[in-house]
Amino acid sequence: MLIRGTKAVQLAKGIVLIFLIRIIAGFLQLHALTYIVDQIVSWSVLGIIIIFQPEIRRGLERLGRTPIFGGRENSEYDRSMKLVNELDKAIQYMSKRRIGALITIQQETGLEDYIETGIKLDADVTGELLINIFIPNTPLHDGAVIINKDRIAVAAAYLPLSDSSMIPKRLGTRHRAAVGISEVTDAITIVVSEETGGVTITRNGRFLLDLTQEEYLKYLRAELVPKKEKKKTWYQKLFDRVWKWGVDK
Repeated sequence: MLIRGTKAVQLAKGIVLIFLIRIIAGFLQLHALTYIVDQIVSWSVLGIIIIFQPEIRRGLERLGRTPIFGGRENSEYDRSMKLVNELDKAIQYMSKRRIGALITIQQETGLEDYIETGIKLDADVTGELLINIFIPNTPLHDGAVIINKDRIAVAAAYLPLSDSSMIPKRLGTRHRAAVGISEVTDAITIVVSEETGGVTITRNGRFLLDLTQEEYLKYLRAELVPKKEKKKTWYQKLFDRVWKWGVDK
């Protein structure tokens, strides 16, 4: 599993071939060939460590991140923080250059009806990808990006427009679509204005206009990032039990 999809797979096949040759040579009593292969095998442990050094290192790092050693591998907190940071990267870039954007983040209410109207991507959320999607005069820039379960589900999706009279006349179609989706779902929608570069967030029929970076980051972290809880490892729990047992005695 560690070497799947890497160049080491071909090396592993070569090692298997060497062992097959050794078995066949021993069966056919090819003494010279058997001696040569035995010399190769005797150094194979050191050779495997050298050849598979990147894979072994990656495996040990992954093992160290597991909960049993107090590590955290792709925890919900880490994923949510990464999502917010990537959104911030894209928002800052587009806001400074006045690139219009419409990003909807699914919450409890499903957005399948609107996801079906877009172009499927199913990609990791990165600032660079979001920026490229909304670059003007590109096939995907017109419409909304919908994020579901920390992944970009679709781009160029159509959202319902709001008829609310509370929306200022100066705001365009993106803002009306953002308010519209917030009226029928609990999704969080981010709008970057093409005219002013201002950042707006809508949810539950309400909108927050012209947010600063500090303001929208505070809102997104409060709504998307779960509170960080420090979990004890198995050996910490064992130590606590032994300590409690000793105190009780």
